[in-house]
Amino acid sequence: MALRIETRGFDLVLRNARIVDGSNSPWYRGDVGVRDGSVVFVGTLPPDTETATEIDAAERVLAPGFIDMHTHNDFLLLKEPASVPKLKQGVTTVMVGQCGISAAPITPEKVALLESYTGFIMAGALPLWNWRSFGEYLDVLGGMELGVNVGSFVGHGTIRLNVLGFEDRTPSSGELAAMRGHARRAMEEGAFGMTSGLVYAPGVYSAPEEVREIAKGLVERRGLYLSHMRSESDDVVASVRETIAVAENLGIPGQVLHHKACGRRNRGRVRETMRLLEEARERGVDMTADQYPYAAGSTTLRSILPPWIHEGGVEKLIERLSGPALRERLKREIPEAEGWENMLRNSGGPEGVMMLYCPKTPDFEGKRLTEIGAMTGKDPLDAAFDIIIENRGSDTACFFQLAEEDVQFVMKHPLVMVASDSIPPAPGAKCHPRTNGTFPRVLGKYVREEKTLRLEEAVWKMSGFPAARLGLSKKGLIREGMDADLVLFDPETVVDGATFEDPFGEPKGISHVFVAGRLAVKNGEYTGAAAGKVLRKV
Repeated sequence: MALRIETRGFDLVLRNARIVDGSNSPWYRGDVGVRDGSVVFVGTLPPDTETATEIDAAERVLAPGFIDMHTHNDFLLLKEPASVPKLKQGVTTVMVGQCGISAAPITPEKVALLESYTGFIMAGALPLWNWRSFGEYLDVLGGMELGVNVGSFVGHGTIRLNVLGFEDRTPSSGELAAMRGHARRAMEEGAFGMTSGLVYAPGVYSAPEEVREIAKGLVERRGLYLSHMRSESDDVVASVRETIAVAENLGIPGQVLHHKACGRRNRGRVRETMRLLEEARERGVDMTADQYPYAAGSTTLRSILPPWIHEGGVEKLIERLSGPALRERLKREIPEAEGWENMLRNSGGPEGVMMLYCPKTPDFEGKRLTEIGAMTGKDPLDAAFDIIIENRGSDTACFFQLAEEDVQFVMKHPLVMVASDSIPPAPGAKCHPRTNGTFPRVLGKYVREEKTLRLEEAVWKMSGFPAARLGLSKKGLIREGMDADLVLFDPETVVDGATFEDPFGEPKGISHVFVAGRLAVKNGEYTGAAAGKVLRKV
């Protein structure tokens, strides 16, 4: 007698799939059965298996839902909790609190400062600030109808802002203890670790010793330390060493965020930096990196300004930037200045900087600084200063500063996972195409077209690898007992539709996405399902 498989209560069966299970193992053909939000069967099911829903995968690839390790959706989730652009890419889990910037913790007297600090990632959201602690912020998210799962890191910049504001000085021992306490409490309340943004005020004012002292708050729960490093250009090697030192000295895992080497004169240096990560692992230091699959990055236009002008916060910056004498000094110094992360020089000058979001000057969105200078009859840097002033620092720009060869070298490295670093746009504004295109771009351009990665390798870098890094024991793999976060796509047609000219172009070839076994995307369209949950490190 043939063995009959228990099919009681199957909610979903996916048949005839090419299963890429997220482990970097070779794909295989099979069926997957789902019950109560979990994968309960992987193999070959009889034709008469009873199930509420059956989908014929027809040789398409079935993979674990993708995990976006690096997003700036901290506030967008409060406004658009469904996260449809992520779901349409096959993303079922996002991580926030990146680059030193998190929505919590926040003391009442520092709310205005944090609001100005985070303005460029607000995406038109108007937060009620109805939280104070890190755990309360997660509770607020938990009350939303989330389309994706959400986890968060605590930001070193946010912690420092709570204690020192935007002061450029060394903290006292008491202030260090207070900041370390913020990090420890965030870990106790569910943070997965701490990120730093050492090119942004107030993080830029922190010495390496300060960062290490605060990161001691991660040790007890073995939180992950992730860094937007002090330099991704001329001092990139020293900055990687600094990041490794935090992890090595404290015995915690470390990660280099959106790893790259910016500027023409630094091309090829990623070979040296990746070797540093390899050598660290040989010494027993748990180091990894993430990367977005583009030769251009995005952040606030304020990043073209030197660190000293940021002291005191955005309003003080705007006050200083309004002075004619100082503007002339900046125009002389910025093009060739060294000793800080010079985003303008790394981009080859004003031609390499394109505005994405500047709500008070919307005619400039999608334009290079050189074009804006011509439109206004101003020096491009004067035009940039005016954009910062008129938009009160709440803007984003795109910086073209990378070499495609370096992008592919980093992508192929086994210590590097995929992440978007997406900054969500405000209504009607442009954004970097990575917001809507990162994951299908990897599958279309870098797997099928360029053959930079094998299919199984790419899926692992977007699922099993980040899940393991975060300690998400129920995610990232297609195996019995795992969460039924799944994505079904056609490897022959999957491609990103987002470009720098049209960053809202939708991906193609991703037909179905499931979160906790519930169908969130059907034939490329959002179904309205809200099965996401808030994730807390345990």
